[in-house]
Order: sequence, then structure tokens, then C-alpha cells
Amino acid sequence: MQLTRDEVQKHNSKDSCWVVIHGSVYDVTDFVDSHPGGPHVLLRCAGKDATEDFDSVHDQELLAQSLPSSAFRGHLEPGSLGKSSNASAHVPEIKQTGDSPPPLTTLINLNDFKHLAQKHLPPNAWAYYCSGADDETSKRQNAKAYQKISLRPRILRSIRAVDTSTSLLGKSVSLPVYMSPVGIAKLAHPNGERALAAAAGKEGVAQVLANGSSFPIESVMKARVREDQPLFAQLYVNKDIKKSEDTVRRADAAGAGAIWITVDSPVVGKREMDERLNLQIQARDNPATKGQGVAKTMASSISPFIDWDILTWIRGLTSLPIVIKGIQCVEDAVLAYENGVQGIVLSNHGGRSQDTAQSPLLTLLEIRRYAPYLLESKMQIFIDGGVRRGTDVLKALALGATAVGLGRPFLYGLASGYGEEGVRRTIEILRQEIESNMVFLGVKSLEELGPHLLNTARLERDMVGSVKL
Repeated sequence: MQLTRDEVQKHNSKDSCWVVIHGSVYDVTDFVDSHPGGPHVLLRCAGKDATEDFDSVHDQELLAQSLPSSAFRGHLEPGSLGKSSNASAHVPEIKQTGDSPPPLTTLINLNDFKHLAQKHLPPNAWAYYCSGADDETSKRQNAKAYQKISLRPRILRSIRAVDTSTSLLGKSVSLPVYMSPVGIAKLAHPNGERALAAAAGKEGVAQVLANGSSFPIESVMKARVREDQPLFAQLYVNKDIKKSEDTVRRADAAGAGAIWITVDSPVVGKREMDERLNLQIQARDNPATKGQGVAKTMASSISPFIDWDILTWIRGLTSLPIVIKGIQCVEDAVLAYENGVQGIVLSNHGGRSQDTAQSPLLTLLEIRRYAPYLLESKMQIFIDGGVRRGTDVLKALALGATAVGLGRPFLYGLASGYGEEGVRRTIEILRQEIESNMVFLGVKSLEELGPHLLNTARLERDMVGSVKL
């Protein structure tokens, strides 16, 4: 059915909300309150052309998965309607006059990518990616924890070559580094998670696909460069459990290698940079709004009412390995082991959930002191948060971690127009730092790493608490 401009513009309220995406008109009235980005996102687009807003964060395949066929109302000639008022806030732009990004070869550490990303990302994308909770103490301490550990290099070891390969949940990788789940990567680059997948495959590392991915898992799987390329699927348990059931079944059917259930954000941390900017944008569009940041609106559907029994529910849906992401103390690491999961991630959500939560590296030290048997068990221990150098990776592995996850740095690698090649350069830098520092330490393989190569005295002074096992 061909619709007129006037017909569509009439449906511009919460009671009757129509949007136009790529010339197709959809009635999203019943979807307004359950939209992961919050109702204001759809209401801003009501009766308007929402194509740019939609494309900035989603892939078109998502329409068929999110909306029933009955939502389609007809077609409208593209360009017939005005665009939503905030479309330009989502679209990354690279200034061309003297402000173009430099050649990738001139970027020599991960912080170089961060500085460029801040310069080129739209303000709301930067705020969403970079922000931490409250005073961002945990975000800072995550990195500082690694600085409190000193290396103890061994000399005269005649290291002619080093082997950085390992296995994550039975999947071979070339580095003990993986891509942590990072949401709406399309804010950094149009190819988003698909570009991450291509880079991961070419560099031989694993990717954990975010529950809030810009692209559906089937699309990201197609972007891989090798059939045996490991991709794991993150799960936030939805308040509507049927939606989470669909997520698990689709991940299994698509060929995901494991389910990583994230448990460290039953509610969303107060990410003030993100909230402040988006409140300004929403107040401009509607002064009466009680809006909130991107993170909080996206996470409004997460269920805070799950407990350890959720593992039984997941096992009833899939036989895939299960990893619990968000372990923040040794007591819960022990409980995870007793509940038979295949892996845990020591993580405080990159300092984005509860501020002043201890650093994951400190949790790893707790495990080493109070439950060392976990380090020798079949349960793999992963860690993320604050890792920016190859030496950080080696310190975590020497303390017993299987591999280290990075999130923000790969988003920054995507940004500034670099896309897949920027991510590959990020991995290349980490690879070089890991390899050279293995030579400094006098080890040929990851298996030779151990606490004997570290001085942890300064960090251990922080490990004062009431551990109950």
C-alpha cells in the first residue's frame, strides 16, 4: 500500500506511533514502552523518517526480528518526511580539513586510539563508551592495579621465538586476548560488530558478541573469515524470560561457542557523563522529559531477580558451555565452580556498575590466596577491566588467568573511520607488546608464566577484607 505524507504524520504520539525506515512504514505503538533504548527514542521519530536514527545503531535485519509482520503499514516515497530531530547526534563524522585521522602505522599504543576516538566520535557515542559509574574510581583503579605489580625478568634465557597461542573453552586462538562484549558498536563504525568479527578472525582471537549488538548474531557469524573462528554470545536475562530464551536458542542455532551470562549489572550504574549528555539532548527535544543515559535506557529490560537457579534454566535450553561474567569476589568464584560452569570472568563491568568495587586483578589475587585449587581446575578464569598493555596481559596470566578481555580499546580502534583495520592494528600492538615482554621475562610459551615472575607486594596490601569460605 502506498501511503501519503499526511497519513503518516498524523501518527505522531504515544497512542499512535508510526515511523518510516527505508521507505517502509511501521506502526510501533505497541513497541514504544518495551523499546530497549527507551520510549523517547521512538517518540522522537513518531510520524517522521527514522532511517538515519535506525541505521546509526541497528542493522535492517533487526526489523524482521523485532516487529511482527502486522506492524507493516505500507510504503512511502523516501525523502517525503522530515527526519527525527536527533539523527545527526548518532552519525560519526570525520572532519576532512587538517583533522583527518593519521595513518594507522603512526599509532603505537592503545591510548593513541582512545585520544583519536574522543576527537572523532559523536559526543553521545563517546559518553556511552567511555563513561564509568559515579566518580569513576573503579574505572581508574582497574588500570592502577596492574601498575602495582612489578615484573621480575629472568636473563640469559636464549629466547629465539615465543608461542602466544592458547585455548578458550576448547577453541584455539593465537593470543590470550579476546574481545569483551561491547554494545551498539555501530556508533563507532557502520560495520560495528561485523568489523570486529572480521578483525578477530584475521588476527586469530575470540569475540564475545554483546547482547545489545547492533547486528543480529546470524549476521555477525557471516562476517567471520573462518568457519572455526570462535564467537561466544553474551546474555543479559530479560524481564521477559521468553526473549532471553529466544536469545539462547538463536545463539546455539547460529553456532556460538558458549553462553556468557552477565550478572554484575542487575541494575545499571550511575554513569554520569552518559546521563548528563543525553539529558541535555532529550531536554532540547522535549523540556518535560525525565530522560536518562543511553546505558540506563538500554538496560531497562534486564531482570534483577535472578539467582544461581538461572544456570539450571540455561542448561535446559542448550548444551553449550556456560561462562558467568561479573565475578567480583573469591566467594562467588567458589560458588560458580561448585555450580559446574565452564568459565568465569572476573569483572566489575569496566567500572561501569558499582563504583569503588574492587579491581578484578585483586579478585584474582583473592582466588590465588584463598581458593588456589580453582586455578588448577577445568573451570577457566578470564579477566577484564583496565587492560591497556601487553604487560597487563602477562601479569594476569602469571597470576592464573586463562585469557584477558578488552572492550573499549576495540571500539576506539573501530572509530575515526578505521573500522576493521583499526581493530587489527590494536591487536597487532598488543601482540607485539606481549611477545617482546615474554622475551624480557625469559619465557617461550604462556605455560611458563607464573607468580614467580611477579612482585605483587604493593597490590597485596590492598587485599584486606572479610573473606568467608
